[in-house]
Amino acid sequence: MAAPGARGASLSGLLPAQTSLEYGLLDAVTQQEKDELVYQYLQKVDGWEQDLAVPEFPEGLEWLNTEEPLSIYKDLCGKVVVLDFFTYCCINCIHVLPDLHALEHRFSDKDGLLIVGVHSAKFPNEKVLDNIKSAVLRYNITHPVVNDADASLWQELEVSCWPTLVILGPRGNLLFSLIGEGHRDKLFSYTSIALKYYKDRGQIRDGKIGIKLFKESLPPSPLLFPGKVAVDHATGRLVVADTGHHRILVIQKNGRIQSSIGGPNPGRKDGMFSESSFNSPQGVAIADNVIYVADTENHLIRKIDLEAEKVTTVAGVGVQGTDTEGGEEGDKQPISSPWDVALGTSGSEVQRNDILWIAMAGTHQIWALLLDSGTLPKKSDLKKGTCIRFAGSGNEENRNNAYPHKAGFAQPSGLALASEEPWSCLFVADSESSTVRTVSLRDGAVKHLVGGERDPMNLFAFGDVDGAGINAKLQHPLGVAWDEERQVLYVADSYNHKIKVVDPKTKGCTTLAGTGDASDASSSFAESAFNEPGGLCISESGRLLYVADTNNHQIKVMDLEARTVSVLPVCKADSAVVDGSFPREKQKTVPKVPKSAPHIGLPPVTVHPGQALQLRLKLQLPPGAKLTEGAPSCWFLEAEGNEWLLQEQIPSGDIENISNQPAISLQIPTHCLSLEAVVSVIVFLYYCSADSSACMMKGVVFRQPLQITSTQPACAAPVELTYAF
Repeated sequence: MAAPGARGASLSGLLPAQTSLEYGLLDAVTQQEKDELVYQYLQKVDGWEQDLAVPEFPEGLEWLNTEEPLSIYKDLCGKVVVLDFFTYCCINCIHVLPDLHALEHRFSDKDGLLIVGVHSAKFPNEKVLDNIKSAVLRYNITHPVVNDADASLWQELEVSCWPTLVILGPRGNLLFSLIGEGHRDKLFSYTSIALKYYKDRGQIRDGKIGIKLFKESLPPSPLLFPGKVAVDHATGRLVVADTGHHRILVIQKNGRIQSSIGGPNPGRKDGMFSESSFNSPQGVAIADNVIYVADTENHLIRKIDLEAEKVTTVAGVGVQGTDTEGGEEGDKQPISSPWDVALGTSGSEVQRNDILWIAMAGTHQIWALLLDSGTLPKKSDLKKGTCIRFAGSGNEENRNNAYPHKAGFAQPSGLALASEEPWSCLFVADSESSTVRTVSLRDGAVKHLVGGERDPMNLFAFGDVDGAGINAKLQHPLGVAWDEERQVLYVADSYNHKIKVVDPKTKGCTTLAGTGDASDASSSFAESAFNEPGGLCISESGRLLYVADTNNHQIKVMDLEARTVSVLPVCKADSAVVDGSFPREKQKTVPKVPKSAPHIGLPPVTVHPGQALQLRLKLQLPPGAKLTEGAPSCWFLEAEGNEWLLQEQIPSGDIENISNQPAISLQIPTHCLSLEAVVSVIVFLYYCSADSSACMMKGVVFRQPLQITSTQPACAAPVELTYAF
């Protein structure tokens, strides 16, 4: 029988036969009947005189998770191959990954199955190999991935949408295609029956493919792809979704980790902090010692009670939902890939956090979880615990509408609340339409703010252009933060690697910080660099903007007054400070200071960023005494509560000669996180009396207050640290 159609090796050649199969499966009742239909289909397709042969991977493509580039007709010959055409921004592609993970767990390359990710970018930023590497790590993809940046294979096969799964036989022959998400049962059925069919014919080879996982080259890091960050306005502490470590961190303003909940491995467990687990959490919101978490890949909303040290589930059932209406009690309501959350107030007269707004990326909607009984615009009274759709039809669109249920979003990924007049709205970072939209809290009307274009079906109107309204262009923004004091909106323009600022009065959108290069630099706003920043929040004082710089594995701190960017030095209470991806060398342990050691307070010194302050030791031993040879007399620097001050310092040193005591150089950082700080110099001396009848260890602590000013004072005199033992 001749191969059907005249279009060669494209998916359209499969369409008549596979459509017939799909209709037959709808009528089949038992699993045995379905399996028999698939088997008969394979006999038919395999019996064509000419295979629908897939084109070879083009030469020169970049590969991940393999020892070398793969060839369909050499390395993959004798295998049933699943080609996953994906782009890493796409929520539907993300939804398919658990199905592929499960399939890999059931069948290995020894069984004759291999999955190959064919990354076919939507956005220009996604064509860059380093960014694909980050996505492979972020989503724990362990099968081979090829960067088909020019979409060569996509075009040859006439693939039309993300995701598309194409199943090949052992000769590189096209067997099946599955378009979109939600085909897990068919994926397992088609691949398992194809393996059996070709094994029975002796065409399956059990040879292994050379796999070299990219994640094994990743250095240890205190943060791994942090997605979102929120601030506790009561205390100033930060809450960070440490997404790649599957945990939530509560961090003091100085970077010290106060609480770590969940991680390091994914899971779905409620309970005390020590036993709870998350799966790639994203959005976080905190108030009154309670954190709400968008537990994205668990399809849950979780509640963290910091006082009780307990985690509970308040919405979702733990599997991806398809419901686009909602209305059930939270823990009975299926939801899909919540990406961000924001606390707000219902229509009650009392201002209180009784609604949790949810950016439901998986169904392209905005939902609400009632934390107390209340009302929503155009809704009757709702009881506590109700989880319901607020805006969005569920269609993936860039559609604005006065009727919230007729509006369309495209993977909303960031939320910011402006409850005050005249705004009274939610700002939404609508990532796949590359827009920022507003949802009215008065009537639910959805309106355009910046980015995109007027055609609601065009999700490709992206770019990097400062301008007003529709003339401004963004590229896959993931985060927004409202500055109530300045009445502006900050936007994490993620794929442009920039932070932008929007004036909602004029709809003007301009670049605030970032060069536009996917890099890492902490400097002035104009010279700083980010790498796919995903989340933003304003400090309780309004001066600082915290940025989850996702692919740099950092929290960056933007000083909105000094217009500088620095890195928050994240550290544990019992470990050395670590920034970014690379751990610093562990510092010496500071010995315990004797209780008898005097603490000497020194008068404040005025310094400026970048200055080197000299601290000179002038210690005097008792008459005739001398330092004990071989004993570790030394000094240490400490800055409790202001560890950022010591980031680039030499933190300790030896005291070898009492007649030639060291001068300690304290380099004030260029980017200071506080205008006041205290540095302590702790000194330990081991010395013997004149007749060597007694040897002792003594200590002294000097506390030097610093007042940091942007004005450069006259050259400061060295500070003398004087004490007689």
